[in-house]
Amino acid sequence: MANHTRPLAAAVPPVIRRLPPTAVNRIAAGEVIERPAAAVKELVENAIDAGARRIAVSLAGGGKREIAVEDDGCGMSAEDLVLAVERHATSKLAAGEGGEVDLHAIGTLGFRGEALPSIGAVARLDIVTRRAGDEGARLSVHGGVLEGPEPAAFSGTGTRVAVSDLFYATPARLKFLKTERAEFAAAADAVRRLAMAQADIAFSLAADGRRVFALAAEAPGEEGRLKRLGALMGRDFEDNAVRVEAAREGVSLTGFAGLPTYNRGLPDKQYLFVNGRPVKDKLITGAVRAAYADFLARDRHPAVALFIGIEPAEVDVNVHPAKTEVRFRDAASVRGLLVGALRHALAEAGHRAATTTSVFALGRMAPGGFAPRPLVNPFRRAPEAARDFGELHDRPRDFAAPLLAAEPAARVCALAPEAEDRFPLGAARAQIHETYIVAQTADGLVIVDQHAAHERLVYEAMKRGLEGGGVARQGLLIPEIVTLDPEEAERLDARRAEFDELGLALERFGDDAVIVREVPALLAGNDIPSIVRRLADDLSEIGEGLALKERLAEVAGAMACRGSVRAGRRLSGEEMNALLRQMEATPHSGQCNHGRPTYVELKLADIERLFGRR
Repeated sequence: MANHTRPLAAAVPPVIRRLPPTAVNRIAAGEVIERPAAAVKELVENAIDAGARRIAVSLAGGGKREIAVEDDGCGMSAEDLVLAVERHATSKLAAGEGGEVDLHAIGTLGFRGEALPSIGAVARLDIVTRRAGDEGARLSVHGGVLEGPEPAAFSGTGTRVAVSDLFYATPARLKFLKTERAEFAAAADAVRRLAMAQADIAFSLAADGRRVFALAAEAPGEEGRLKRLGALMGRDFEDNAVRVEAAREGVSLTGFAGLPTYNRGLPDKQYLFVNGRPVKDKLITGAVRAAYADFLARDRHPAVALFIGIEPAEVDVNVHPAKTEVRFRDAASVRGLLVGALRHALAEAGHRAATTTSVFALGRMAPGGFAPRPLVNPFRRAPEAARDFGELHDRPRDFAAPLLAAEPAARVCALAPEAEDRFPLGAARAQIHETYIVAQTADGLVIVDQHAAHERLVYEAMKRGLEGGGVARQGLLIPEIVTLDPEEAERLDARRAEFDELGLALERFGDDAVIVREVPALLAGNDIPSIVRRLADDLSEIGEGLALKERLAEVAGAMACRGSVRAGRRLSGEEMNALLRQMEATPHSGQCNHGRPTYVELKLADIERLFGRR
């Protein structure tokens, strides 16, 4: 075995030397420019800070062979161009009266003055620029060697920066780069994030001569921002997003959040911007998870784009050389603002469900198809109906008795025609496959998943009970003894206090059983042993590290799911309409606890298009 320790006899006194400038620049470049995406990000940020209204980015070989960024910003003079490639020279920080620079008042994206000299130290950097009233100028830095400036032609004002043979001066770094496809994906992501933050700037991106996207500048305001987000995150997001807006203690929050039914398997469409700067922060991950906890299963993730405005002194953007991380002075307050604003926005969305589950899906099957459009929230158009819904909301158990009654179910039912106009979810007309309720509305039809809908209703009723001091419960005349595996009985007994808060009173009964003495009134009449056995299975998936409030929400969701009317259960006309009316009176009833839609709505015009009538 080789001995890599240095013999004591060979030790010599250390000699401290100054590193040559080329080595200093290459070391610094390793911190700032770790891959092509980092160079692209720095150059585009410089263009934005220069006041550009149009930015064009072109890549070759994933950015390893060439990166070109051209803008129509203010440009530079020949003298400024020379300073721009010196380390720590910047136009974005100014010294005060005493010569001090206030690093807490940073209002630009770039400010360190390291990007251009770092790139020039490890690649071939060529810059052509022109300032209004000046002649154009050209300058090159190849592997740290400066050439120029010299006169050059440049139409208009602005700057063009070309970077070729990245890391040719430090070949060892090339070994750590990924494939051209992976490097391009990272660079494209950097451009997209900056384009999201700057909707009023036109952006274009090309790769190996192929245009990837070209975005026109959008109008100022939230409408223009949503249009830009839709162009980059997908039109589905634009159609299924709700506006987020809030402010607290000098911090403003705007942006858009996807409906819970518009969810994904990965958290890859969650974006946070601070003072126009794209950042990656664990803060948004935790805040979004908390805000959507009532609506999504743990393996599903929403799409959001949130923009924070904050006083520069209240946030540190100097945490990392790449400036992709920030540190808030009061992180807890910012997180609270995010969670509260998201929850409020989702509540304002009412019962709206994602278009991707209804019109959009059917449109793709139609010959020629038709464009999807957002579902208008119908629950704000009938004030006289809203009063009736309020009465139902005050009596959340009204729907439970008929819905859970074991009486013969009518497959097709009739209701007065005016009910279609009076109620947003219309009148129940049929139940198909003992699973779906079909209701006719004034201008279309609604299809309801009876289990998913009832699950949300039961869950929301449990939440109201918890907030009001306790869930209504019903004692069993004859307690139920439920036989289980010893491990399952142990899991249930360990959560006995949490179940008790939710109206389920149980205790250990020997090694392999529990005895149930009380159940939530909402679940009275159900198959209690079956519910308890399923809950025992669910508990193995509920995190032990959750706070009590979060654990209660998890358990309540599991109880609601296991105790809800199942698919395959025949319902009478009265039961179906009772379910529809309670959905109209219950917040968030557009999706079940797992993020699936509880209903889809088809407008008559859309149905007619499917059959070629329009």
